[in-house]
Amino acid sequence: MAQRTKAVAQNLEVITIDGPAGAGKSTVAKELARRLGIFYLDTGAMYRALTLKAIRSGTGLEQEQALVDLARRTDIRMENGRDGVQVFLDGEDVSEPIRSPEVTNKTFYIARAPGVREIMVGWQRKIGSQKSVVIEGRDVGTVVFPKASHKFYLDADFEERARRRIDELKARGKKVDDENLKTELKERDHKDFTRTVGPLKVAEDAVVIDTTPLTVNGTVDEILKHIQK
Repeated sequence: MAQRTKAVAQNLEVITIDGPAGAGKSTVAKELARRLGIFYLDTGAMYRALTLKAIRSGTGLEQEQALVDLARRTDIRMENGRDGVQVFLDGEDVSEPIRSPEVTNKTFYIARAPGVREIMVGWQRKIGSQKSVVIEGRDVGTVVFPKASHKFYLDADFEERARRRIDELKARGKKVDDENLKTELKERDHKDFTRTVGPLKVAEDAVVIDTTPLTVNGTVDEILKHIQK
């Protein structure tokens, strides 16, 4: 299996994974990239990093032009390491700060700004043109890489997605109010599905996988079955 998987990876260019928060995109994409021996590109981390910079600099999150100017002055770099993905913002490792609830709850301001998204998409396409990647996000199969080699859309029922987010935060030592988190998740879903720029939707040629009953490895196995056909 390992030799076959490696052989498949050599012929891949871009594998996209879209879906709502808590569907398992990040964990699955990381493991899939590891098995295939290619680069894992976390688009959400890019938006989070710029959100963090905006918060720190006091840039108005409702001021699109100010955010565009900020993005143009920003360097975001990612590295895949043994301990996971490291995200560097202007040379600083911000892998942990970008996962804070404050950043999470404010990232939608960055994601909905057309000018900022245009810059981000340019960065992502540049990376995808230089190496084979597994890329996950909200619109990577519909907007960023509409001609990707393989497209997948992961989903799960709401309670399961909420449980995963709660477990993830608690595992990082964060104090979590379960009901508040569920409310925030519902609000985030609404914003993702209804935003005018790059809304979350299933690409016509994407394979939809319900991850509710699946483990991470089970989901990756299912994806690999489709890739290896």
